Amino acid sequence: MKQITITTSFSVYDSLNELNGNDKDLMLKAIEARKNAYAPYSKFNVGVAILLDNGQVVLGSNQENAAYPSGLCAERVAIFYAGSNYPEAKILKLFISASPADKELENPIPPCGACRQSIAEYEIKQDLDIEIFFMGSIGEVYKSNSLKNLLPLLFDKKYL
Repeated sequence: MKQITITTSFSVYDSLNELNGNDKDLMLKAIEARKNAYAPYSKFNVGVAILLDNGQVVLGSNQENAAYPSGLCAERVAIFYAGSNYPEAKILKLFISASPADKELENPIPPCGACRQSIAEYEIKQDLDIEIFFMGSIGEVYKSNSLKNLLPLLFDKKYL
């Protein structure tokens, strides 16, 4: 037997005010998108802003359904919209803000497992890392230079 060690690295900003101007604006768009979440069951609102290489910004928010789990996370709403409407564009950056509807959350919230897999599909497809910024509703912002930090052992098309 042998053992492997996998390490990941994140940049941590004390608040969104430490982000550069464009990144701060994009996180503010994610915060605004969070207000459009339809989350009557979980009461957990998520907003996303995606920057494409053509300059377009795509927004998304989670959309739930009484027939759990028929809803869709904010990340996948935005990614699938981008893929459908801008199929040649590459995703450069993804910004996430998440929080319960009834309180402020300081903990940075990363994408769920299903969203990580969807982000991985696009990162591999475009052969370009996607920078991922995530936060709660307030507080620290984490930045990952690639989805590989969040999902180091990727499952992709090479296994099919």
